[in-house]
Amino acid sequence: MVAAATARAVNDMTARWARETVGERNSVLTAAGVWPLLALLAGPAAGPARQELAEALGTDARHAVREGRELLAALAAADGVDAAVGLWARRTLTLHPEWLGSLPPAAHGELTADPAADQEAMDSWARRHTDGLIEQMPVQVTPDLLLVLASALLVRTTWVEPFQAFPGGAFEGPWAGRELMALSRSGPDVDGVAVHGTPAGPLTAVRVEGDNGLDVHLLLGGPEVPGGEVLRHGVAALDGAYRAVSGAALSEGADGPGLTVTTVPSYDGVPCFNLTATQFTVDADHDLLKHAALFGLATATDTSRGHFPGISDQPLAVSAARQTATATFGPLGFRAAAVTVMPVAAGSVPPPPPYRAQQISARFDRPFGFLAVHRASGLVLVAGWVATP
Repeated sequence: MVAAATARAVNDMTARWARETVGERNSVLTAAGVWPLLALLAGPAAGPARQELAEALGTDARHAVREGRELLAALAAADGVDAAVGLWARRTLTLHPEWLGSLPPAAHGELTADPAADQEAMDSWARRHTDGLIEQMPVQVTPDLLLVLASALLVRTTWVEPFQAFPGGAFEGPWAGRELMALSRSGPDVDGVAVHGTPAGPLTAVRVEGDNGLDVHLLLGGPEVPGGEVLRHGVAALDGAYRAVSGAALSEGADGPGLTVTTVPSYDGVPCFNLTATQFTVDADHDLLKHAALFGLATATDTSRGHFPGISDQPLAVSAARQTATATFGPLGFRAAAVTVMPVAAGSVPPPPPYRAQQISARFDRPFGFLAVHRASGLVLVAGWVATP
């Protein structure tokens, strides 16, 4: 089980990362893939680098390695989630056994004098641990690399209630006139939708339930609200940060983006929720060092001196930090994967219905956000923005 404090720390990093980097393009990111790597580096770090990493992680550096290892173990044990860590080091780099012994079971490989062979070995590891969704490691092997630390995360779920897929289109907004693959379903679960009152205005959130303890939350803000703000407030809403009105409590004419709430004739009086979303696949590559302070890596990248005496007596500095991620939302389920890497270098006309019933309709046919969430812990595994379907 993911520790509550760790879930909050990872979600906080997700919200800050999304707010700072998600604009008006397709994006997908996973702080759940970055946080453990930073934790494994924070413990053996020293000086300002150690302090910056701890602040970015939201935890004490003394406990960071253990917490990172526990998070990776909890992810690997969760239904629908696969997580792995890979470590490659040069034979000439002597690693402290205390640090190596504290790491989770890993593919501890060797960096050889053949960069092409090393690249293929790491690419193969990325493919194997993401079911082929990520084909290449987001790092180029160079002769000066001393150590590479990487994580892979794979998230999969099948909808409890599948969608029907059909060609469709939006009547207004930025996607008007485009050919879209629409996904639609109807059912009595009106409590799967809520409107949150955020500082950026009302936010519509719809929970799509998976069959293995994972859910995907679709998020729609006002037309002018930036994607990063939608995602940031969506993460906060998971923790109950805002007043929310959900399900049967929504009144006719409720003010929620993409929502229509009406009362219609009914034969059984049971409320109905109609959801129409757009099928999507989004991909993204992130250079984490463009936002080094966010990840606590500002000092750790200074190659004029070493920052990780707990890893090796040889001075070491982070030379790159990158993530490649992908996510697909389809009629039967959701799949996402990410690889994060941190290399280290030196430095009919029937009788009228007898009842009336609430009918809620939600349409996600303009740019929207999504969060893949581990239901039991509330941990955000993947976050993303669909700017173009």
